[in-house]
Amino acid sequence: MFERGEINAVDLCQSFLSRIETIDRSGPTLNSVLEVNPDAVTLADDCSRNADASSRPLNGIPILVKDSIDTADGTSTSAGSVAMVGNMAPRDAFVVDRLRKAGAVILGKANMTEWSYMRSARTCSGWSSRGGQIRNPHVLDRTPSGSSGGSAVAVAAGLCLGALGAEVDGSIVRPASANGIVGIKPTVGLVSRTGVMPVAEPQDTAGPMARTVSDVALLLSVLAGPDPEDPATNAKERPAEADFTRFLKRDALRGARIGVARDMMGTHEGVDKVVEAAIDTLRDLGAIIIDPAIGAWTPFFGEAETELCLYGFKDGINRYFASHPHSPMKSLEDVIAFNRANAEQVMPFFPQDLFERANAKGDLREEAYLKARQECRRMSRTDGIDMVMDAHKLDAIIAPTDGTPPWAIDLLVGDHIVGGCSAPPAMAGYPHVTVPAGMCHGLPVALSFFGKAWHDGNLLGFAFAFEQATQARRAPAFRSTVA
Repeated sequence: MFERGEINAVDLCQSFLSRIETIDRSGPTLNSVLEVNPDAVTLADDCSRNADASSRPLNGIPILVKDSIDTADGTSTSAGSVAMVGNMAPRDAFVVDRLRKAGAVILGKANMTEWSYMRSARTCSGWSSRGGQIRNPHVLDRTPSGSSGGSAVAVAAGLCLGALGAEVDGSIVRPASANGIVGIKPTVGLVSRTGVMPVAEPQDTAGPMARTVSDVALLLSVLAGPDPEDPATNAKERPAEADFTRFLKRDALRGARIGVARDMMGTHEGVDKVVEAAIDTLRDLGAIIIDPAIGAWTPFFGEAETELCLYGFKDGINRYFASHPHSPMKSLEDVIAFNRANAEQVMPFFPQDLFERANAKGDLREEAYLKARQECRRMSRTDGIDMVMDAHKLDAIIAPTDGTPPWAIDLLVGDHIVGGCSAPPAMAGYPHVTVPAGMCHGLPVALSFFGKAWHDGNLLGFAFAFEQATQARRAPAFRSTVA
């Protein structure tokens, strides 16, 4: 439409801002957008006037950014917490800077699960003290999942053309799955973490979310790049080629050896039915299916991973505060004290037990942390993904992204997560792509492709071939409850 002169960047930006007001803040009240960028229309106007538009792959494209990712504009970076309102970042996160240079219009900040699940073990996905409860646009009383729930909901509901999420374990792929869109958790080190609020350095990464594999591949091509401030992005194994759209081929699955993580299935018959149909489709597309491909798969947020995150969060968030002069909080202790003083507003449904456990930890030189880090890598790599892929000479492993359809929102008891496959690739630092595979009672079900480090492009190619063959994504219906 840009090329045909039917619309310009200002028109596009204003149409999304209007839709946010109509769909997100009234109407179904999705609560997916915390605040819009006051400069969005001005930025869009600059894009319309840019003579170099053809050299900028995202020129005029409206993008929302998760509220844990720094934007040096008129919006706070708050991790969904009222304690952090007014945290105006001194500069853009590395990934946001790359988006701007590619011509993207940063539309605003997306709501999220407060503090990326690190406040309480009884967290309700999609709830934050700053933004309230995010709602799934397919069925409004169902979870948006998280922690990048606002980013996923906004993409699914047509409030932006793409969004940035961030993940330590499942926080990109699970909400993408629950809302029926595409997401990739890249190999740790492919995308910089500078300016992204951390949880656990070995697993932290930012990543793109969009409605199609093509859009995710284009966004990843823009985001990926070495950053002198993030040593993980300078790994010698890192591929030099950063154009991930070149992997998007309809015959990408022909001859590919795909292992089925059969022991990640069996928690819900509706999900299993969709995945079995997906396996048949992969065969029809020429994939060689190895079923089952059994590994020492770990449960979501197991004991070693919990220890890793508690140590990592305390260290990382205190370093983040130290580098942000406008942050109203200066330490994790400050946040804990703020929450106690404002408990009625901040903790009406669940406490801050994880904060308190994290604050009691020592530094990253302690044996308990080093042991947890080593154990996470052993379970996920040596006895997990590496073992299975080497044994069967696999190109990828598939599984349902979530073990069940999105569960009912439950603020009092918290989440009802059963099954899913986010932990192994997250703990390994390996790439993980999720793509819509079908529907169950009007709720999305997704298929995951994951594999070894730096094979992000191959996984996107497999997901693209599957997506093109199935066209399984459905627009949200904004139903009030399951029929």
